[in-house]
Amino acid sequence: MKQTVYTASPESQQIHVWQLNQNGELTLVQVVDAPGQVQPMVISPDKRYLYVGVRPEFRVIAYRITPDDGTLTEAGVTAIPGSPTHISTDHQGRFLFSASYNAGSVSVVSLANDGLPGDVVDVVEGLEGCHSANISPDNRTLWVPALKQDRICQFTLSDDGHLVAQTPAEVTTVEGAGPRHMAFHPNQQYGYCVNELNGSVDVWELKNAYGKIECVQTLDIMPPGFSDTRWAADIHITPDGRHLYTCDRTASIITVFSVSEDGSVLAVEGYQPTENQPRGFNVDHSGKYLIAAGQKSHHIAVYQITGEQGLLEEKGRYAVGQGPMWVVVNAH
Repeated sequence: MKQTVYTASPESQQIHVWQLNQNGELTLVQVVDAPGQVQPMVISPDKRYLYVGVRPEFRVIAYRITPDDGTLTEAGVTAIPGSPTHISTDHQGRFLFSASYNAGSVSVVSLANDGLPGDVVDVVEGLEGCHSANISPDNRTLWVPALKQDRICQFTLSDDGHLVAQTPAEVTTVEGAGPRHMAFHPNQQYGYCVNELNGSVDVWELKNAYGKIECVQTLDIMPPGFSDTRWAADIHITPDGRHLYTCDRTASIITVFSVSEDGSVLAVEGYQPTENQPRGFNVDHSGKYLIAAGQKSHHIAVYQITGEQGLLEEKGRYAVGQGPMWVVVNAH
């Protein structure tokens, strides 16, 4: 399996393309000059495209991925109504979702049969601090955290790409939590949401015996005695569902969690110091490596995931563009 790592650096308006070798080393294969401040990125389900959100002209750009070496060629672009904070797709590659923190909205863009972005088919507003859009494992429910409202809205994704509020239309966090990004267990029974403002992670049972969604655990992601401002950012789970990771930008740490076999219980295993102000990170498809970007260090670091606890061992660090804040990994 070949793997390619993409890092987005908005301050220098660049995408760096890296080959991830089996021993955890990165080799730079391309630097793409993006037409704007490139921030969120996602790879299409069929692995043919890298979609990126740019500002100040709010657009989504599709880059065609060369199968052999992962290099990028611009293939299409579409305008979106708000500044893209987070982008994702449904599992079938028919729709792209763009969450906009500043606009307080989530928009849905159609993806043509050839994978290129088309028209905006729906926009939902009134989501203050909208920070991500996360399609459920069954491809039917879109979870949209509204950070400033301490709620996660639930929409049914219709066949034509419209978002229909479910009943109930939302679940709520504790006051002041600030729900931000999410990850899902591979068994499709549990979701995890990192809360930016109070530095916690919630475990959501996606469907209990009554067909309801409920929070079954909340854990602190910060070390004991931490008293500075909490500023959590990202969350990812290994492909086998055994290890979960979150990051905090104030402390510049990645918190390591073990996950129970059924996905319902997390336990803190350790805290890994990392690059300065880690805004984004990701886990590779083998579950062996984690790649973290330091927004203030202008470097990325590669860690090997080790042992039963899933602790991190640094393998190397690499200079990238200015202000790196997004990392995605493609397997081909």
